[in-house]
Amino acid sequence: MTSAHPRSVSITPSILYFGTPVVLISSTNTDGSANLAPMSSVFWLGWRCMLGLDGSSKTTENLLRTGEGVLNLPSAGQVDAVDRIARLTGSDPVPEAKVMRQYTHEKDKFGTAGLTPIASETVSAPRAAECPVQMEVRVAACHDLMADNHSLRGAIKVVEVRIERVHAHPDILAEADSNRIDPDKWKPLIMSFQNFYGLADGKLQPSRLADIPEADYRPLAEIPEQAQS
Repeated sequence: MTSAHPRSVSITPSILYFGTPVVLISSTNTDGSANLAPMSSVFWLGWRCMLGLDGSSKTTENLLRTGEGVLNLPSAGQVDAVDRIARLTGSDPVPEAKVMRQYTHEKDKFGTAGLTPIASETVSAPRAAECPVQMEVRVAACHDLMADNHSLRGAIKVVEVRIERVHAHPDILAEADSNRIDPDKWKPLIMSFQNFYGLADGKLQPSRLADIPEADYRPLAEIPEQAQS
């Protein structure tokens, strides 16, 4: 007898990267130079963001030392810039785990990516001018992922950051509300199982959640007074 519902099988994949936006994190090195690193273990709620980061990376070191950075969101059209620095690290010497994956050290990752560093307004780390969205952030908390596993504790850090300032290119803003990103115009770069993807044009269908005005969520945003317009 044939089952009426789809059949599932039990699997044990090595990674569970089902698809999230790519972020280029810019941070400040000890000598004052800028570091830039791609990552995609990320989500936002309100004006807070959770970042899943390699505990041995230069980005993690810089964020925890300075307490600040910038989250630059590239569009799908900037995939080449992201890929140019995908296996580079600001750490010197290169951490053992990254040596095994054939990463190499590069100090000027802005230059290698072909992106332009510009001054931020509330943090010392620069923004990437070409990225359609740039968020200046401060570190609010840091947690060890897998803290209950003694052999892996500290390998991955979950860094909670507070958004201090949001910058966006005008061409992705809603015509009727300049404080709102138009999702029909914004084309984020997506990482899924180590490969780059973009979003299809247009909505799949109307969304019931979209009937709720975005402004209803504003009380959770913790928008700094100086950033409000």
